[in-house]
Amino acid sequence: MTHDLTGTPPSGSAAPTADQRTGWWRDAVIYQVYPRSFADGNGDGMGDLEGVRTRLPYLAELGVDAVWLSPFYASPQADAGYDVADYRAIDPMFGTLDDAAAVIREAHALGLRIIVDLVPNHCSDQHVWFRQALREGPGSPLRERFHFRPGKGTGGELPPNDWESIFGGPAWTRTTEPDGSPGEWYLHLFAPEQPDFNWEHPAVQDEFRSILRFWLDLGTDGFRIDVAHGLVKADGLPDMGRGEQLKLLGSQQLPFFDQDGVHEIYRSWRKVLDEYAGERIGVAEAWTPSADRTALYLRPDELHQAFNFHYLGAGWNAAGLREAVDDSLDAMRPVGAPTTWVLSNHDVVRHTTRYADGDPERGLRRARAAALLMLALPGSAYVYQGEELGLPEVTDLPDEVRQDPSFFKENGQDGLRDGCRVPIPWSGTEAPYGFGPEPGGPSWLPQPDVWAKYSVEAQTGDPTSTLELYRSAIALRREHPALGAGDAVEWLDAPEGVLAFRRAPADGTGAAPATAFVCTVNTTGGPVRLPAPGRVLLASDGAVVEGGDAVLPADSAVWWTT
Repeated sequence: MTHDLTGTPPSGSAAPTADQRTGWWRDAVIYQVYPRSFADGNGDGMGDLEGVRTRLPYLAELGVDAVWLSPFYASPQADAGYDVADYRAIDPMFGTLDDAAAVIREAHALGLRIIVDLVPNHCSDQHVWFRQALREGPGSPLRERFHFRPGKGTGGELPPNDWESIFGGPAWTRTTEPDGSPGEWYLHLFAPEQPDFNWEHPAVQDEFRSILRFWLDLGTDGFRIDVAHGLVKADGLPDMGRGEQLKLLGSQQLPFFDQDGVHEIYRSWRKVLDEYAGERIGVAEAWTPSADRTALYLRPDELHQAFNFHYLGAGWNAAGLREAVDDSLDAMRPVGAPTTWVLSNHDVVRHTTRYADGDPERGLRRARAAALLMLALPGSAYVYQGEELGLPEVTDLPDEVRQDPSFFKENGQDGLRDGCRVPIPWSGTEAPYGFGPEPGGPSWLPQPDVWAKYSVEAQTGDPTSTLELYRSAIALRREHPALGAGDAVEWLDAPEGVLAFRRAPADGTGAAPATAFVCTVNTTGGPVRLPAPGRVLLASDGAVVEGGDAVLPADSAVWWTT
């Protein structure tokens, strides 16, 4: 298989190479690597950058355009690296800055772009600014870079407002001042070890523009922006007036999320990105009440993409999926941004299990069909490591091995994110299945005994495997003129419970019979007969063509060319 060279030179001033595609991010397939669970290069049981580097050829062969790396920065790891102590240093568990440069350099040589995770809403309580703010006490200028407030009550013993942490409990922790007395409170929308920055402060804004340039100069091709919706808080930090605030996430605008002031920040970031050759991009993780609110992050002078959580949350039914597709495309069209499609990530239950309704075989059938649906839609698609192997969620991890901070809290998230973060299997018949360099070596979370059948080695070359389905689908997506970028689908008449849509080539010549594309998806629990739209290109399960009709198996998807 050949691959377009889509890497950029590791210098911010270098000119783009001749074969770089304009607007590469509009139809990119982007693969999320969760470094601690992807590949272990030194045998200590923890995935690292050396492991990522050695597995880059696998990703190039898979056919993806870019690799998004979850955080690898210096961190006490209170929240798996999303508590950053130093944004310009690599945590020793993952390697060194030279290792990061090697990953970027070798990815580019293979035609892969690298997107790094950036965590601007909060840092670690071990960050130099926060540690100095605590040492200097009330009145310290460093405290103005965070949200320090006096408490309520006669002795300041109550939090400044009623905001709740996403991980459970109050979003405020009281400090102990240098003299040992109870002191001010600081805001942390996540764990207490993750104090929120005050983005009204110019030093915070300057620092992050500098951080952007640091990584752009090293050659990164973009940033996935963690909690992109959270940077700005409502004036005065007003009370919510109710509990169970996490249930409102993504359903309405909150005083600590999706405030309009975030957009000025991203306009300034876009100017930095545009200084660099090679179309460097910003991708927002933005939980918003609607697709229309998400689109605001993607106006032409702001970011390039945003995760489509509205689609991720759609159930396995034709009506819900069609509504999510239509709403997503309609919202992005006015701002000229590509829609993104995602089924799983490091924070949610793997879709193989979400779709299973208690039956793992049904879950895998639906996940395979969902993959073909996602890769057929116009825009950019995200693949979470291991979904191309059909990995299910690990639901039986013992309590003593769990590391998700929300597992140890009350009234927050379900605390079960470890189940989608179990190290992925590469080869062999026993754990750690090639995750590390030595057979029988450690892995930071235990892998199930049945994972040998899911390994890359076991699936490679098997035309019925999920891995080969993904490889074929991504290759066809590159080759077929009607797939990839776009902003619309043409829905076709179909039986109840079936999605059918046509896509035409994007060159403006119309849907020539030889190049038009149709996708059909049967979300029902039984076979469905319909007129065959054309010649089968790829199927998630064995579609049967009889004369002019096709029989779609239960929970299956078919790609057709006409």
